[in-house]
Amino acid sequence: MAVVPVYNILAVPGASIPLSLERFDKMIGRVPVSGERVTLIFMKEDKTREELTADDFYPIGVSGTVVEVGEQGVLVFRSNTRVDLKSVNIYPDHSIDLDVERRPDIEDFDEAVSAERLKQMKRHMLEAYGDNPQFGPMLRGMMSRWASLGDIAGIVNRWLINSPEEKMDILAEDSREKREQKLEELLRENLEFHKVNSEASSAQEEEYQKMYRENALKKQIEYLQKELDNLHPEKVSDLRKFELKIQDLGMNESAKAEAEKVLKRLKQEGQQSAESGLLYDYLDYVTNLPWKKEAAAAIDLAAAEQVLNEDHFGLKKVKDRILQQIAVMSLKGQQSGSILLFVGAPGTGKTSIGASIARALGRKYVRVSLGGVRDEADIRGHRRTYIGAMAGRIMDGIKKSGVSNPVMVLDEVDKLSTSFHGDPASALLEVLDPEQNHSFTDHYLNVPYDLSDVLFVCTANSLETIPAPLLNRMEVISFQGYSPLEKKEIAKRHLLPKALDGVGLTAEQVLIPDEILDILISDYTREAGVRGLKRCLDKLCRGAAVQYLRNRQPLTVTRDNLRALMDTHPMLHRKVRENTTPGIVTGLAWTAVGGEILYIETLFTKGSGKIHVTGQLGDVMKESAELAVSKVKALFPEKAQLFAENDLHIHVPDGATPKDGPSAGITLTTALASLLTGKAVPSTVAMTGEVSLQREVKPIGGLPEKLMAAERAGVKTVFIPADNAEDLEDVAPEVREKLEIIPVREVSEVLRRLGLLEKA
Repeated sequence: MAVVPVYNILAVPGASIPLSLERFDKMIGRVPVSGERVTLIFMKEDKTREELTADDFYPIGVSGTVVEVGEQGVLVFRSNTRVDLKSVNIYPDHSIDLDVERRPDIEDFDEAVSAERLKQMKRHMLEAYGDNPQFGPMLRGMMSRWASLGDIAGIVNRWLINSPEEKMDILAEDSREKREQKLEELLRENLEFHKVNSEASSAQEEEYQKMYRENALKKQIEYLQKELDNLHPEKVSDLRKFELKIQDLGMNESAKAEAEKVLKRLKQEGQQSAESGLLYDYLDYVTNLPWKKEAAAAIDLAAAEQVLNEDHFGLKKVKDRILQQIAVMSLKGQQSGSILLFVGAPGTGKTSIGASIARALGRKYVRVSLGGVRDEADIRGHRRTYIGAMAGRIMDGIKKSGVSNPVMVLDEVDKLSTSFHGDPASALLEVLDPEQNHSFTDHYLNVPYDLSDVLFVCTANSLETIPAPLLNRMEVISFQGYSPLEKKEIAKRHLLPKALDGVGLTAEQVLIPDEILDILISDYTREAGVRGLKRCLDKLCRGAAVQYLRNRQPLTVTRDNLRALMDTHPMLHRKVRENTTPGIVTGLAWTAVGGEILYIETLFTKGSGKIHVTGQLGDVMKESAELAVSKVKALFPEKAQLFAENDLHIHVPDGATPKDGPSAGITLTTALASLLTGKAVPSTVAMTGEVSLQREVKPIGGLPEKLMAAERAGVKTVFIPADNAEDLEDVAPEVREKLEIIPVREVSEVLRRLGLLEKA
């Protein structure tokens, strides 16, 4: 008898089971013939003939007869009896020998009940598959040959979802009644499974068909809508325009989703709803923003340098730093480098150089004024839930520029203020941080926008009011005040041609000699920049325009007619005075409009050792005064009694002008030494620097502006801290040439040079 190992087959006695001929050929090396007796043994795992061992089989098999060997690769096996496997022997040629014993059934079988079960199962099968065009006709043909539930199980063997263990559990059941009950449950379970699976597949197929149809209809509608838009572009609705823009603008996924959501809401609510105006304004704003990244333009460093030189005279260090930034951007092909912060007095070209940078790079230019901003929403925008909501100034600047990579000048960042509306300086941190601004979120837009391609340039008059976290994100570049020579060149190259053009005159109609420019610079302006000079030239040209129209002759401005044309008095610059009084020394100060000289005046009066300080001095200068008193007492111990017997009065004119700063210590000390010794210090000698108790002269800031003020006032000799000697490179050559500049490390050096302290 042939022994055939099979896997995952349900075979019960009295059933016809179709089996693959290939299985027989692989397992026993041949195909049994019709009428041959065969025993099926069941493998626990699907293995090849060469891998089998005696432990790979379940202990129950089934014997039967081959009733048909088909031509379609199928053999029909008719099972007869169950057998218990006593032993399994596998030989070297992989043939199998069995020692089996017939396994008897418990005869509790009811033929009538079995026939009814078979009838019901056939009906269920017809209900499930009778209408199927593929299986229905074949199913009806096979039903006539089904004599038992086992026949059904044999036919559907390959579709059963049950495990081999479940199938062996049915075969191992000795009670024929219980075995048939289990078989019925198995078939019903599989029938329901395939029924549900079929319904799910049908539903899924129906959903797919619906989706395909919907997509086809949408494409057809879109095509027809485009044809209509092309035929009648003037009739395209605003909603349709928004829809087209959303698709074509290249928005990021978040922005596109938000815009589509708002557009859908506007369509649903209609243009007569209460919120339609807000929704419309939002769509109009978001669809007018530049979302596509601009291609990196080629940068010509030589051309950029030429542009900077054409637009601005002087500012060599500033231009060099800007060219460095441009060179890095050219090499990397993208926005790179620090955020530049231009700091200096008004009129020194901080804002206008931003426009020159934009022209040098071939980019759009936009200026955002931050002076007086105290509401965080001015930077981040208002949330759309608020009445009158709008985007912040940053996004508004992007919208006005029309590109995603403009040069944006944030003007007057030092004039931001804080209020209960929030801290706008903190909001700027995200804008100026390259690690964060690629996803800057304006509250009004409520979607991220990439600011990483924007070249930000900030300006300020002073660093004192800029918060440290914000200042930390920027690189400070100082704009020194212009020398008189530089101012004259700027006036000749830029300011005067613009002033003449502004009143409709030409250089041939009105001649303004260099001498007049020198007078305007020295007598009519007091500033580090050229803004006041521009106003003077504008005023002079307006007066010249009146005279030209009256006489219809070319006009030359001279010293004699300058006063009449300007219709104003020259400014009284502070000049050095003839000083023969001990206790008075000339100092140098920095102001927001440039440098200025000031006098430190000291006086002893009868009293009890009190010290009076006047002139609206700040806390720093008051401490400097106290320090100067202590130092002079230490330097002139023999004069200490004067402080005990007299009151000391220290005054800094002008009294109505507040003064403060850490650079008056050396001047105060020298003035007190002059007072104690009774020796006058020439007024043409000026000084600047702070001192310590160790007699060291500390470095100061604003040296170029202070030296220009000294030269303008007629000072001949200036003492400066030795640590500021390197800053002399920033001082205009014509200023350095007119001054004797003496760097000192200790205050005693100053006193010895002036003859106030013995040189021993």
